[in-house]
Amino acid sequence: MSIVIEGNEHANDPVTPAVKVSVIDDDPMICQAMSLILTDYSSGRISVVSTSTDGESCVERAREEHPDVVLMDIAMPGVDGIEATRRLRALSPAPHVMILTSLSPSGTVERAVEAGAEGFVSKTDAPGEIIRRVLGVCAGDPQFNAASQRQLISDLNASKPRSRRDEARAMLDALPEREREAVLLAAEGYTNAEIAARMFISERTAKAHLSSAADKLSMGRVQMARLVERADLPMRP
Repeated sequence: MSIVIEGNEHANDPVTPAVKVSVIDDDPMICQAMSLILTDYSSGRISVVSTSTDGESCVERAREEHPDVVLMDIAMPGVDGIEATRRLRALSPAPHVMILTSLSPSGTVERAVEAGAEGFVSKTDAPGEIIRRVLGVCAGDPQFNAASQRQLISDLNASKPRSRRDEARAMLDALPEREREAVLLAAEGYTNAEIAARMFISERTAKAHLSSAADKLSMGRVQMARLVERADLPMRP
């Protein structure tokens, strides 16, 4: 019985060199299984040059073997898959790195992409799908399955509020201490007179602090209040 994989028209093309792949997983059984899939089902289009069970040794081997693609597990002792990906992508020439995973904990996809990963391969994907993704990433096409795409969107959406919060906090922290204090009090709804009383300054000075902060931030009083709201600062004692 022969297994036919879609897009196999170049399987016996002697001019096209086999794609060199390294498989990294702390479970030797996974390494063996992936090696068999890539070797037996690719009709000579893929060659597994090595397997490793830890992130540090895979980087050292990549310096010598120059794989085209590295399938990288995430959770490994010592140097994990994220850090190993970062180190691999710093090599010259740098291999393509695809994350080899069965689970995608929150934040994994975003961190992997930031480290230089160009796709995800599930350990439970069909052989033809795995081979298609390996060949696709070599052609310069990012390879994200549906699960990793959904998580990346979720991670990015979750990071937006944090980014806006951190930006708002940085803008407030850039103000002189007394101006910042006046802005925070104004955001709580205090009048200039009430702000002056709480800060033990004159109302004229309180107004001057707010005016100076408004100029620095290029914002009006309402906008500054929204900025404080976005900063989501800890409750004051």
